[in-house]
Amino acid sequence: MNLRTVAELMEISARTAPKAAGRDFVVVKIIEGQELHRLGEAMFAYGERSGKGNFDRDGQNVLDSEAMVLIGLKDADVLGLDCAACGSETCVELNTVDGEFRGPQCAIRLIDLGIAIGSAVKTAGMLNVDNRVMYRAAVVARELGLIDADIVMAIPLSATGKSIYFDR
Repeated sequence: MNLRTVAELMEISARTAPKAAGRDFVVVKIIEGQELHRLGEAMFAYGERSGKGNFDRDGQNVLDSEAMVLIGLKDADVLGLDCAACGSETCVELNTVDGEFRGPQCAIRLIDLGIAIGSAVKTAGMLNVDNRVMYRAAVVARELGLIDADIVMAIPLSATGKSIYFDR
């Protein structure tokens, strides 16, 4: 089954999701085929190298998926609200620390990211396509350069008789 069309519709949902002050820092990338296989294999290696758990479990889910939508933020700015939601009393300089993701990030921009992700998975769900938002797959996708984003989440897609993401 080809889930590319569903992934493209999810991309539209993420792109058109509302964003604070009408400023858009959301980036979206669809991966499938060899890129998806490369990611799944790299997740096993990352788990072994980092000593972090469940990269193998999620890596197998990625290998068993047909497509994936990556949704992240790139070069987001602060809203200038000094709301302290990020943990600082005033808006701080963003992307000064580079780890699995770059940070800090403006909490309001992270909400934008969450809304975009929610819109995308809603679209997949309406089309009866199984999916799961994955942190671990996103970490490795970013490390491999599959998406140019400061922070990202991954949404693998599958259409089988039983969801591969919740029976593991």
